[in-house]
Amino acid sequence: LDGDLDVAALEAALGDVIARHEALRTVLPAGEDGQPSQRVLDIAELGWQLPAAPVAEQDVPAAVAGIGAEPFDLAVQVPVRARLLAVAPRVHVLVLVIHHVATDGWSSGILTRDLRQAYAARREGAAPGWAPLPVQYADYALWQRELLGGEGDPGSLLAQQAGWWRQALAGAPPELALPADRPRPA
Repeated sequence: LDGDLDVAALEAALGDVIARHEALRTVLPAGEDGQPSQRVLDIAELGWQLPAAPVAEQDVPAAVAGIGAEPFDLAVQVPVRARLLAVAPRVHVLVLVIHHVATDGWSSGILTRDLRQAYAARREGAAPGWAPLPVQYADYALWQRELLGGEGDPGSLLAQQAGWWRQALAGAPPELALPADRPRPA
């Protein structure tokens, strides 16, 4: 980020985006049966902050890599992490790491758009004026589960689709020998 940066506005804007999208405030603790369950935290309960630290320009790649390599403990941590690296008075690097359980390539554009809008509003001293989202991810997941049904129900769409793939992949090798950029882990 080159130029003047309002760090307080950026921190508030990131909090606005996290508050807007439930998936970014969700932890997945194990239930009594050992299966993960979803718990959406209130933004106040989360205590959102944007840690900032000075970093020399030559150390930025290592700092970014280190932040990206930090593991998520989704049982107790939300699937988003942000750090602000201050390289110079008018040069900053915002590192935003989001676990794949909460985002994908398509939603990254939405999150960027929302962050841009929230930052502009916060720079003006206001909260973003967007309408609440009509659907959260959990709503979509429940709709999808209802639509697909259970795999144990032979009449369900999920069972039919799983059966089609089992038949289509019957006889395929367990692993395809494709070129890779690194050895496959055990």
